[in-house]
Amino acid sequence: MEIKLRNASVEDLTSILSIVNHSILHTTAIYDYEPRTMAQQQVWFDEKINLGCPIIVAQLNNDVIGFGTYGSFRVKIAYQFTVEHSVYVAEDYIGKGVGKLLLAELISIAKSQNYHAMIGCIDAENKGSIAFHEKFGFKISGNLKQVGFKFDRWLDLVLMQLLLK
Repeated sequence: MEIKLRNASVEDLTSILSIVNHSILHTTAIYDYEPRTMAQQQVWFDEKINLGCPIIVAQLNNDVIGFGTYGSFRVKIAYQFTVEHSVYVAEDYIGKGVGKLLLAELISIAKSQNYHAMIGCIDAENKGSIAFHEKFGFKISGNLKQVGFKFDRWLDLVLMQLLLK
C-alpha cells in the first residue's frame, strides 16, 4: 500500500467532505451535528488557503483516504505561534498508518513555518486518538469536563500539546 501525501486541491473537496461528514454523523471526533454542504466545505478550504494553512491529503491510487490541516488556536495576537490541528482518515483506512503520515507531515510543516506549539482537541472517550498523539510526544495539558453535547450525552474534551522547538 503506497500512500502519497500532497497538498489538497479543490478537486479533493468531495472526498474531504465525505470523510468529514462521516465523522460528524458517526463519531465524536467533530462536535458538529449536521453534515456540511459542499458550499461550507469550499468556504473552509478557501479560508485555510488564504491564511496560508496547509491542507494535506493522503492518496492511495486515485482515492483520497485522509486529510490533515491546522489553523489558528485562538484569534488573540499572543497565540500567533500556536496552531490547532485536525487529522481525519476514511473509515476503511483507520489504523493503517494514514494518520501517522499526515500528522508527521503537519508537524514538519509547522516547524518549518516557525510555530512553537501544536494543540489537539480530542474527545476524552477517544482513547485511540489520545494514545496516537502520545506516540508523537503530545502531552495531555487539560481536560474540560462536559463542554460538548452530542448523541444525547455530555462530552469531555482533552487538550493535548506538543512543543515544536
